[in-house]
Amino acid sequence: MRALVVERLAPEYAGCGVKEIPTPEPGPGEVRIRVRASAVNFPDLMQTRGEHQHKPPVPFTPGMELAGEIDAVGEGVTAWKEGDAVAGGGRGGMAEYAVLPAAGLHRVPPGMSFSQAAGYPVAYLTAYVALERCARMQAGEWLLVHGAAGGVGLAAVDLGQIMGAKVIAASASDAKLAVIAQEYAPEATVNVTGGFRERVKEITGGKGADVIYDPVGGDVFDESIRCIAFGGRILSIGFTSGRLPVLPVNIALIKGFSVMGVRAGEYGRQFPEKGRENHEAIWRLAEEGKVRPRVDKEYALDDWRAAFDSLADRKVIGKTIVRPDL
Repeated sequence: MRALVVERLAPEYAGCGVKEIPTPEPGPGEVRIRVRASAVNFPDLMQTRGEHQHKPPVPFTPGMELAGEIDAVGEGVTAWKEGDAVAGGGRGGMAEYAVLPAAGLHRVPPGMSFSQAAGYPVAYLTAYVALERCARMQAGEWLLVHGAAGGVGLAAVDLGQIMGAKVIAASASDAKLAVIAQEYAPEATVNVTGGFRERVKEITGGKGADVIYDPVGGDVFDESIRCIAFGGRILSIGFTSGRLPVLPVNIALIKGFSVMGVRAGEYGRQFPEKGRENHEAIWRLAEEGKVRPRVDKEYALDDWRAAFDSLADRKVIGKTIVRPDL
């Protein structure tokens, strides 16, 4: 089969290439999936350089999210059969075939494409753990979502509205904000270029945002603590700006807000039962047709570099997908 393989860790994807490798066979409790779509996430880019906290041994195939059709089942698998349309993740999505544990799969809901299903779990699970488990956000609260055009940001915009929050979508691009306003209709949009705290205070009637969802860090975090409501919660999702912010704790003391780190996968490992409930909750929303996962663009496997660059260059609104079947 053909697969994108990382043979050595190097900048500019120098150690990556599409190769012919043996088609894997499912072991006990596993299934083999004919991959129809694999989502590109920032950890995929970082792992090609060895800059992510999880460092798989080389060689490896990127792709932590995928969807496709089961074409072989391993010993002991009874819940799935050949031809079932499933989504799952963990490893190896950017290949024509991937082997995954059967227990971690979810059926692709009717009306959801393979590309939508592949780009759904990580973003929406992150948003769910952040908003529901960590912030315990309530209907009617003001939610400020930074990086709202990215995969995890747009999921928070979508899920926040489902939960009844008044959503402010924030980005540095007017063009991206226009798309979000048209397709998701949040309460307000804010361009963060040149500052945003006064605009957020104006929108919220002077109180500030109750919950701030921040996958950006850096200057965005620094200004966010200036426009958070008393008793608010800042959710630290990541640091796509490249700079780790430092919190002046005297401001936290005066304004009584909390900073919460969010790692959805680790949350599930620490609290397995709640982790299962989290997965069930987001897939139930998908089955009910309540969520609107957005696919920005699909790329063939040979065009993987353009797919990676689209994410690195912040050109994406929603999710970038690699399609090994194109």
